[in-house]
Amino acid sequence: MTQPLRTADIHMIQRLIPHRYPFLLVDRVREIDGYQTAVGVKNVTMNEPHFQGHFPAKPIMPGVTIIEAMAQTAAVMVGTALDMQDQNMMVYFMAIESCKFRRMVIPGDVLEMRMKTERGKPGAKVWKFSGIATVDDELACEASFTAMMDLGGATAG
Repeated sequence: MTQPLRTADIHMIQRLIPHRYPFLLVDRVREIDGYQTAVGVKNVTMNEPHFQGHFPAKPIMPGVTIIEAMAQTAAVMVGTALDMQDQNMMVYFMAIESCKFRRMVIPGDVLEMRMKTERGKPGAKVWKFSGIATVDDELACEASFTAMMDLGGATAG
């Protein structure tokens, strides 16, 4: 029997990861399937501070913030699966690989991040994820990355 998919609203996200405005880049995570897969959602608005300078006449979400939103989705997935709420979980990039940007992301878009764990298990500190970010089912970004997850004293795996 399979477990039901879990979700994380903004309140749960803030209990799982330390990011806050202006660097909290995921609004909701849905379809969390253990620590294997998850779908995150970022509602892109003109009110975000990076649009003041990137670019004033043509606001475009910076690619690094798209990758960060993908990483935050992965962190929420793992934190939810391992019941890490209120544990001060920290996540650090170690590598970003195979990253390609395919479409501009602009205010008004709904960015959907589909993340998959490639390597990692409960107790591991180093995890590898791959994923895509889309807008209206159109590919905006694809990337793989490795992250060190400080899971509140978990042992290395």
